[in-house]
Formats: sequence, structure tokens, C-alpha cells
Amino acid sequence: MSTPTRSDTPHSAAEAQPGKYLIVTLGGESYGIPVLKVREIIRLCPITPVANMPEHVRGVINLRGKIIPLVDLRKRFGLPAADEHDRNCIVVAQLAGASGSARLYGIVVDGVEEVANFAAADIEATPDFGGVIDVRFITGMAKSGPLVRTLVDLDRIAAADAATAAVDQANAVPGSPVS
Repeated sequence: MSTPTRSDTPHSAAEAQPGKYLIVTLGGESYGIPVLKVREIIRLCPITPVANMPEHVRGVINLRGKIIPLVDLRKRFGLPAADEHDRNCIVVAQLAGASGSARLYGIVVDGVEEVANFAAADIEATPDFGGVIDVRFITGMAKSGPLVRTLVDLDRIAAADAATAAVDQANAVPGSPVS
């Protein structure tokens, strides 16, 4: 299943809140993740692929005995592939699970820049791109001097992956591989 190029749902993304954000890089651009969602940042480690996953799902990792799903945000956002380098890392986030319990979710990023604090005056709503750009994972845009950082919602990214997996599983013919 490919990533949509436009949003098929009305613009209803959560709004970014003032506070601290971990700034990560993807394809030369800066993205902010609420720091309260971040559990830890680790170097790339061995990744176990999982069959029949979307292209952006790299697989799973074993982090101190816990199996954590791993998503490549570069691929999830439709950015061009790039060679891995020593700045690539995994941000392990703690998200709300389907049953309300916390769950771990790993994302591969090109690098980590800093922790930035954004006041309400620094954050603007996601611009209206005219419906041709999929903005459901963007919660807002943060101004930082001359730079603009895109603030993302990891809970929505993870929920979209879960919904995609559920639809794929429901549409699978028994005895045949899921595509």
C-alpha cells in the first residue's frame, strides 16, 4: 500500500502544544517530536525484518529484552532514500497503546539536532496546502529564528500503521500471502 499524496479526511490533526521538542533531521529538514514522548535515543542496531510489512516498516529490534517495532520516518514521509551514516539513530518513543497502556515505538532518523523549547507564539497551525499534501501527521509549524520546524504526531503515525495493518489483514485471502 502506498502513502497517499493527499489527505482523504478533513484536516483534523491535533494542534501542537507549547513545550520542549526533540529536533530530528530527515532529508536535510528539521522535525520536532514532543520530548515527553521520547524515552531514549540509541545508535542503529541489528534490525530483524518482518514479512509483509509496508516499505516504511523496517522490522523490529530487541531492546533489553523488549521487542519494538521500527519505522523509517524518511520512507514514511515519502522522502528519497539515503545512505546510512554514523549520525543515523533510533528514537524510542513511548506512545499510547490500543488498550490505553503505553507501548514502545522506534523511529529511524537521519540525526538528532537539539531539544528546543517553543512558546505558544512560536507555533502556528499547519498551513493549508490545498488538499494535495498529506498533513495528517503534522501538528503545526514552529518558528525558531529564521528556521521553521515541522512538528509531528507519532501517535497518529503509529495509529495509521496499525489501521493499515488491520485493513491488510482483513482483506487477506486465507492461505495466501498479504501484499
